Amino acid sequence: MPRPRIPAAIAHPVRLLPLTFLTLILAGTLMLMLPFARTGEYSPEFMPAFFTSTSAVTVTGLATVDTASYWSPAGQVIILILVEIGGLGIVALATVLGLFIGGRLGLRTRLVAQTDMHVVSLGEVRPLFRRVAVVMLSFQLVIAVVLSVRYRGSYFDSWGTSLWHGVFDAVMAFNNAGFSLNSDSITRYAGDWLIIVPICLGVFFGAVGFPVLAELFSGWRNPSKWTIHTRLTVWGSVFLLVVGAVVFLALEWSNPATLGTLPWDHRLVSGLEGGVMPRSGGLNSFDWGSVRPETLSFGTVLMFIGGGSASTAGGIKVTTFLLLAYVVLAELRGDPQVTIGARAISSAVVRTALTIALISVMLVTGSTWLLMLLSDATFENALFEVTSAFATAGLSTGLTPDLNNASQVLIIVLMFIGRVGTITAASAFVLRRRAPRYTVPEEQPIIG
Repeated sequence: MPRPRIPAAIAHPVRLLPLTFLTLILAGTLMLMLPFARTGEYSPEFMPAFFTSTSAVTVTGLATVDTASYWSPAGQVIILILVEIGGLGIVALATVLGLFIGGRLGLRTRLVAQTDMHVVSLGEVRPLFRRVAVVMLSFQLVIAVVLSVRYRGSYFDSWGTSLWHGVFDAVMAFNNAGFSLNSDSITRYAGDWLIIVPICLGVFFGAVGFPVLAELFSGWRNPSKWTIHTRLTVWGSVFLLVVGAVVFLALEWSNPATLGTLPWDHRLVSGLEGGVMPRSGGLNSFDWGSVRPETLSFGTVLMFIGGGSASTAGGIKVTTFLLLAYVVLAELRGDPQVTIGARAISSAVVRTALTIALISVMLVTGSTWLLMLLSDATFENALFEVTSAFATAGLSTGLTPDLNNASQVLIIVLMFIGRVGTITAASAFVLRRRAPRYTVPEEQPIIG
């Protein structure tokens, strides 16, 4: 029997990838609308299911309803599965399952996987996905064990409840999703370093990216031999973590609405969280709606930068941010090439970085204005919420649950674009069917 042909208009990996994510979102929506997915007091509604499914698949964590009380245990399991698939990547999951059962990879599957995971060579797809599956499960298993033991000893009376909370929080942490089984997120654990630190570590390593983790596992003793991508991601992530924690502590140390009333050691733990979570974590042990305006704006910047490429984090990515800094430095110096260490960066990579940054700025700016138009949100809260959705961070000042349907659709679109990537989303609409076969004369307009 001949295999069904995929229409040429959507067969290209750049278009097939967002369509695959959209298919999973719709499937998740249908499952969340089933009677057993909600607690008995709630009737089936499309928008809460659609919003939650999109937020889970895009590993964001923003929610219009309380995950702990609105969704039943079955609904919470559906959310966890959607987050796990969305974090690993839909095509990555299918590929890993196929590899584990001895299946073969078709060219189209490898091309879509290559697009999803930012793999340079098709030959890297098979071994990378094996490592991705092992790394994800290993990190989540360790974090789940640590959290479950702590929950059983200090917060819950039964091992069943402790294990369920431990597994759920571990999956959310490594996948950088902000869903929680508690109505107050992780506020009840504020200052508990045996819970906050493992969750922060899960968020940090999940945001580094799978190619970087694979390279670190094989050559962490030789930083001089790391690729440029790994150097930028690792040192950039560490730098942003330290700066984020220090700035957060400096701004919020005496704020009675956040850290001001906590013991000094609890403040330090919360400071670590304040430096990690805006990078795409989404879980919070304090109210982001109560932080100082300066902290809110700084958190917005951290969310916009995001984590590493081919990771569970969003944003424009650390490598893009640092590469643009090198571009500016090279231009100021008058260097003919952009160089990082002993390597030159191609003009194609520079063009991609500039495109991502510019599209992202326009998208966030325009969406902030539109959200203010559709709701009564202030500029600061609208910008924070829009950036959180676009960067798939999941942090909120409390605005999202009060948004009307039109505003929720805007947030849904931003979460979707943030997960599939600005370049992929834009290219899906303007991709050329054929490469141009000629060049045109050059001209130099006046710049600046």
